[in-house]
Parts: sequence; structure tokens; C-alpha cells
Amino acid sequence: MGLFSFFRRKKKNNEEQERLEQERLEQERLKQERAEQERLEEEKREKERLERELLEKKKIEEERRRIEQSIRDQEEKERLQRELEERERIEREQRERERAEQERLALERQRAEEAERERLRQERERAEQERIKKETEERERIEKEEKKELDKGLKKTKDGVFSRLARAIAGKSKVDEDVLDKLEEALILSDVGPVTTINIIERIEKRVARDKYMNTNELNRILREETAALLTENRHSDVSAFETPENGDPYVIMVVGVNGVGKTTTIGKLANMFKNHGYKVVLGAADTFRAAAIDQLKIWAERADVPIVAQSMGSDPASVAYDTVASAKANNADVVIIDTAGRLHNKVNLMNELTKIKKVMQKVIPDAPQEILLVIDASTGQNAIEQTKQFTEATDVNALAVTKLDGTAKGGVVLGISNEFKIPVKYIGVGEKIDDIQIFDKMQFVNTLFDF
Repeated sequence: MGLFSFFRRKKKNNEEQERLEQERLEQERLKQERAEQERLEEEKREKERLERELLEKKKIEEERRRIEQSIRDQEEKERLQRELEERERIEREQRERERAEQERLALERQRAEEAERERLRQERERAEQERIKKETEERERIEKEEKKELDKGLKKTKDGVFSRLARAIAGKSKVDEDVLDKLEEALILSDVGPVTTINIIERIEKRVARDKYMNTNELNRILREETAALLTENRHSDVSAFETPENGDPYVIMVVGVNGVGKTTTIGKLANMFKNHGYKVVLGAADTFRAAAIDQLKIWAERADVPIVAQSMGSDPASVAYDTVASAKANNADVVIIDTAGRLHNKVNLMNELTKIKKVMQKVIPDAPQEILLVIDASTGQNAIEQTKQFTEATDVNALAVTKLDGTAKGGVVLGISNEFKIPVKYIGVGEKIDDIQIFDKMQFVNTLFDF
């Protein structure tokens, strides 16, 4: 019993000791586990702390790098900005230099151009002055030649009549009834015509009555002034230049007059004159009643070197006129001169023929003819006035050409016709040569006529 208890107690004590040992071991294990856990936790915490520190350092480093980068970027930006500003400054200075250079060159060019323009202007002025001088000299030369030709043309009229008047008033101290009677006689003898003569005498009588006293030395001047005034009142205007219509159509002149007055010759002279002034001229041979008329006009066209439209003798004059204006318009001619027959049986036939010619021409050029030119022979005297009367009754004559002034003492008929029919004289023939035709200058004519 006792031994068994001993062993049992011993076993129990051993078990207790094993239990205690196990507990101690367990406690140590647990302690070790806790220590290990605490160590692991400490390591974890340390690791986390280190990670945090590392992260913090990383953040700090990144922030530092960011700041440094930002600083570098800012510095780079500022550098680039400085470079840009410097580049802009350089470019601006370059542009300024270029602009200044361009302005300098432009100013030099402008000055050069101004100098060139001034030089050209001076050259033009010199050329213009030279041209004007030459034109003036040429005009004076032509005027002298025309005056010479006119003097020559009117010489017979002056010598035949007005020289008598000059002798009649010689020694007179004033203009009295006797002087006026002699002046009237001289005007009548020069075929001025009774109507125009009375008109001129009445004008002078009014001047004498108004001025109370007028000596014979003043008679010359008064004759010129009153005769020129008479022509002016009769809607006469000096023709210094010829102008074609603004619409571009040719200027059509229909020439009328009896045979023998120099109608064909006048047409040839006019064609030459217009051509010499730079105009394109076309002639139309609408006097188909005489073969000689067509042939003569062809000769004058050849002399003047201008084209002519003609058909055979007996052709319809209106057909010739139509073909002429149609050809002239198609070829951009400036002037058309149509010859017409001067021998018709009576005034009715004349009127009908001229009206027909006008109508067919108006199919091509609506306002043709712009001029109906009546040619009269100064040597026929009062017969010229009768011819003018017949033609003005038959058609709308609006211009006169007076021929053969060089061969007659009846040059005063120019004044009579212009006054009685209120038709301006445009041209006068003073010789047989192709250049012996003048544009009528009333003052030159009057001065020449009354130069005694």
C-alpha cells in the first residue's frame, strides 16, 4: 500500500512536474511566440516605419526633383523667353533696318522718279512748246499762204469795184450821203445783192448817226465790223476743225449744185483736205446721168488717193449712195462725200431724186446726210443766188462752198447768199490746184475784201 502510493505519488509528482514542465515550456513557447510575434510586429512596424520613411524620403526626393525640375523648367522657360525676346529684338531691329533701308530706297526711288518725271515734264514742255511753236509757225505760214491765195482770189473783186470806192472817198473828210451812195454802188457792182447791200448801208448809217461824226479813214474798219456782224447773225460760225460723229458712224456730205460750178473739183479738193487731216474718206459717184461726171470723180479720187464707189452711167443714184455709205461704215471710214446730179428737168424731179438718195442712206446711217453742201460759182454773180434759191427749196441745204473766187470780180456774192439764205459758207475755192480750197474764215475774208 505504501509502496504503491509512493509510486503513485511519485508518478503523480512526475506527471505534475511534466505538466508544470509542459506548462513552463508552453509558457516559454508562448513567451517565445509572443516575443517572436512582438519581434515580427516590431520588425513589421520597423519595416513599415522604414517604408514610410522611404516613402517620405521618396516623396521628399520627388518633391525636391519636382521643385528642381520646376526650377529648371522655369529657368529653361526664362531662358527660352530671353532667347525669344532676343530673337524678336534682333528680328525687330532687322526689320527696322530693312524698313529704314526700304524707306531710304523708296525715297531715293521717289526722288529719282520725281526727277525723271520732272525731266520728262520739262522735255514734254519743251516738246510741246516746240510743237506749239512749229504749229504756230506752220499755222502762220498756212494763214499767210491762205491770205496770199485769198488776196489773189479776191484781187479781181477788189480791183474791179472797191478800188473805185477807195478813189471815190479819197480826200473826203467825213462819211456823207455821197460816200454812202458810192459804197452802195460798189457793193451792188460786186454782186453783194440789193438786199444785203441795203442791210450793210443801213448798219453804217446807224453807226454814223450814233457816232455823229465819222471820217472816211474809219469807213474801212466799220465796213469790216458790220459785215462780220452780218455773217455772225446769219448763224455763220468759223470752222477751225472737223469732227466726226460721236457714235462712230461716218460723217456724210451730200454735194449738190448745177453742172459747171466746180462741184466735182470741190469734192476732190475736200477729199484731199480731209485725208491730209488724217481722216479716212470715201467718195460716191451718184451723178450717174453723165459718164464724164463719173470719170472726172475717179480722176480726183486717184489724185487725192481715196477710194471711190461708182457704177455705170444710167445706174440708180440712190443705189450708188447706199453702196457708198454701207462700204464706208463697214470699213470704218470717217467721211463720205456723195456727188449728185446737177442736171434735172425741174425742181420737182430734183427734190424727188435728192429725197430718195437721203432715204436710202438713212437705212445705213439714220441721220445721214449730216451735211448737204451746195456748191455755187462766184463768177455767175446773181445767178448763184437764183441757184441757191432753187436748191434750198428742193432740199435742206445747210452749208455752202463758193468756187472760182480767183477768176471773178463778183466775190461779193458770198456775202449776199450768206445773208439772204441764212446759210453759212464753209469752204471757198481760190484756184485750180488740189490744195486751192480753204475753210471759210469770215474775218479773214472780210478783212481781205475791204482792204482798200
